[in-house]
Amino acid sequence: MRTAFFFRQTLLLASGLLLSFQLLAAQAGWRQLRIPGDTPDAAPTVVALYYPTKATERTTAMGPFTVQAAIQAPPEDKFKGLIVLSHGIGGTELGHSSLAEALARDGYMVAALRHPGDNWQDGSLLQKGGSVYFTERPRQVSRVIDALLQDPQWKDRIASDAQGLRIGAVGHSAGGYTVLALAGGQVDLSRIRRHCESEREADPVFCGVGRNAPTTASPPAASVLPSLRDPRVRAVVLMAPAGVVFTASSLAEIRIPTQIYEAELDRFLVPRFHAEWIAQNMPRAELHRVPNAWHFAFMDTPASAIPSDDGDIRNDPPGFDRKAFLARLGREIPAFFDKALPGRE
Repeated sequence: MRTAFFFRQTLLLASGLLLSFQLLAAQAGWRQLRIPGDTPDAAPTVVALYYPTKATERTTAMGPFTVQAAIQAPPEDKFKGLIVLSHGIGGTELGHSSLAEALARDGYMVAALRHPGDNWQDGSLLQKGGSVYFTERPRQVSRVIDALLQDPQWKDRIASDAQGLRIGAVGHSAGGYTVLALAGGQVDLSRIRRHCESEREADPVFCGVGRNAPTTASPPAASVLPSLRDPRVRAVVLMAPAGVVFTASSLAEIRIPTQIYEAELDRFLVPRFHAEWIAQNMPRAELHRVPNAWHFAFMDTPASAIPSDDGDIRNDPPGFDRKAFLARLGREIPAFFDKALPGRE
């Protein structure tokens, strides 16, 4: 009996090691998905899908960014989970490709969306006012999750456990706001007005971004927006997030695993008003301060200049090694989700 037990345990260990090796040995695949708008005249949502595959990766230039993946490759039969990725204001679904590729090689499918109305081609969402902007961004992410969970090609590949499907989210800048709203953070528009009345000189880029958005300057009487929590999202990573908009009480009620990265020299979203406001009100969240980093340290370095309200996003402070930092993120963030979304079916 003891011999049989030992034999069974050895087989289980060997199969587990084999599965781990297969996941570690995975390559990143890439496809583009277009999700129709929720009304006939609404713009579709463009999504870059990164996923584990056995096909060989290659380097492909896509505009100013580079994707290191097997284009249109067949996916593995099962993924560790689904991670949605939300870019910053005026951004692109390709701006965090190195992180998405690292997650794919670790066994996850990543859905990096191009936010309709808030991307490098179209900035119309912000012009509809703060209430619409802060409401629609998280809803766009939830609609991407809806579409993938209804898609016969992808839905059965996403692993689940006793708590349900393994779904997480990563966001940078306004994307950090977006995924924290999915976790349960609620916006109080009056906080933006009060903050910019008293701290405009200390936080000039944030307070200048919404200068033409009508409801940001004059929020309605009911300034606390309804919760946009998506209970399917079970863990989030925030990279240089926009945070001053959140109520302290809603942050204190968030229970899912949360990891925050703060760029020490961030001038776009000054940390003490944003990342640190979130961390102060979420005592169980992990806060990582990145020394000598500017706001765009979390993005891949583009091949050509891309201007922003805080200068060219290619630029870094003297002595900061963005390539090394992105490689570090490519190790730490998959490890965070492995811990936050443990176990298998």
